Amino acid sequence: MSPIWFTHCGRGRHEMTKSQRKLWIGLLIMTLLTPLGIILPRIFDTGAAWGEWGVNKLEQLLGYAPQGLKRLSHIWKAPIPNYNLGGSDASMTVQLLSYLASGVLGLLAVGLVVFVITRFLVKNEK
Repeated sequence: MSPIWFTHCGRGRHEMTKSQRKLWIGLLIMTLLTPLGIILPRIFDTGAAWGEWGVNKLEQLLGYAPQGLKRLSHIWKAPIPNYNLGGSDASMTVQLLSYLASGVLGLLAVGLVVFVITRFLVKNEK
């Protein structure tokens, strides 16, 4: 079994299959589109990006917030709060670059996890 992004071709070479290449191209395109999460809410004056609400915003939108969400919402703190490396007063350019960097870091994190799991499975298969 080879890592998800490569297939063994013999003589120690590894190449991507057509479907693996499509997968990585799709993930790259989605990563490059992440700044739309900042641009579209600004264009349409909708406030925060859809689904990225905190407990307070959810309570404002729905009229309530589930008790479990209120109780557990403080457990996880994002490594890059609001996907913004420049703080709340950052320019739109800094916000867009921060959002893109967050997408790339997320893609790299998922890739690393898949790589480690695949290597573990390959090692235990032998």
